[in-house]
Amino acid sequence: MTNARWMKCCVILGAMALLAGCFERPPVDAVQRGFRGTGMDQIYNPRSVQAQAAINGLPPDTPPMPAVGPTAGQTFQNVKVLNDLSVGEFSRLMVSITAWVAPQQGCTYCHAGNDMASDALYTKVVARRMLQMTQHINADWKSHVADTGVTCYTCHRGQPVPAQTWTNGPVQKAANAGNKAGQNSPLPTNGMTALPYDPFTPFLQQANNIRVVGGEALQNGNRISIKQTEWTYGLMMHMSESLGVNCTYCHNTRSFADWETSTPPRAVAWYGIRMARDLNTSYLDPMAATFPAARLGPGGDSPKINCATCHQGAYKPLYGQSMLPNHPELAKVRSVMATVSPAAAAPATAGGSSAAVLFAVGSKAVSDDGTKALAPVIDALKADATAKVTLSGYHSASGDTATNEELAKQRAFAVRDALQAAGIAPERIVLEKPQVAEANVAGEDPRARRVEVAVMK
Repeated sequence: MTNARWMKCCVILGAMALLAGCFERPPVDAVQRGFRGTGMDQIYNPRSVQAQAAINGLPPDTPPMPAVGPTAGQTFQNVKVLNDLSVGEFSRLMVSITAWVAPQQGCTYCHAGNDMASDALYTKVVARRMLQMTQHINADWKSHVADTGVTCYTCHRGQPVPAQTWTNGPVQKAANAGNKAGQNSPLPTNGMTALPYDPFTPFLQQANNIRVVGGEALQNGNRISIKQTEWTYGLMMHMSESLGVNCTYCHNTRSFADWETSTPPRAVAWYGIRMARDLNTSYLDPMAATFPAARLGPGGDSPKINCATCHQGAYKPLYGQSMLPNHPELAKVRSVMATVSPAAAAPATAGGSSAAVLFAVGSKAVSDDGTKALAPVIDALKADATAKVTLSGYHSASGDTATNEELAKQRAFAVRDALQAAGIAPERIVLEKPQVAEANVAGEDPRARRVEVAVMK
């Protein structure tokens, strides 16, 4: 082979290697999200989706406890958050949070020995503030999280420190090679490109405008520049990687800037950026004095959140599965649960906003006792026209799973129909996926045959 032919082969092989990095290895799945010909397909790699599924399943949990008896604030010392929960509710939540955040370390991750009231460990002070932040997200940022909401598990996934956080990047000083101006350092935060490596500070901490196209042809104070565009692209790369989607999940390729032809997720993302900024500046930045030096960034700032903190590669955290029906207290909703059985009913507490309706074996009909239990829920919904109600059908872990799930779904439909018959509009009723409840030793747990009803404000 001549040198010329050898060089030609090297060039061809090199070009093939470069092009191979621009495409996903087949097979891949494409989902059309816009009109044909607009280039708005979403490309999903089945291998990546399968890997993500392992970290996006719901953790095991226990059924809610009744809101009866003394409150946590009356019983325990130094309870500053959720002190209106009953002792049973509060204790159950603490056990759940331990499993979500520190399953290996246990209670001692936040508590100093046997002194549960002590604030000696910084982790307890941080956890208390994070509980307040979680309630704030679920109650005040429905524009982004809707009724699905978040819990501690959404970010932590069984780890004491969430896998995805960020701190302000170090200030680069001019050197012999010049000032990099925060760019030309390939990192995961910028998709391993030369784009700015800290796209979070200007947008998720500061309130800089996200701009690519200027509004004026002439300068006249217009500061929309190529450099600002690169910062915007850096943030967009992060959002795409965090959600496991490409640009057309939010944008129409005809005009990326046009809101009229964008998809609904773009508006959700717009609120998400502002939510992250609110949480970082109101809750996380002020915690810098609480964290030890080892947990702070190079500039002494506390760890903060970005899109990946909750999403972790999924277009919706936990693929849209909600944990709030089992933990309404994390959405500032008081759970007043009434246990109702076909044989003997315990009436719901007056003014209560939740109920659990139990069913007879094999039955999907709401009994008279169940109708009585729903009365306070209906009153609460009629008193607040903005409130919605979630229905979660539970079934036993014993027996055929498919049959049990179908029965749980039909029971939830029966409760939905009862609410609609009482004048509650269909759009105010949210049906959750059937949930499994562990059976007892005899394989017949009456609590498993239930539909939980929770008012979400």
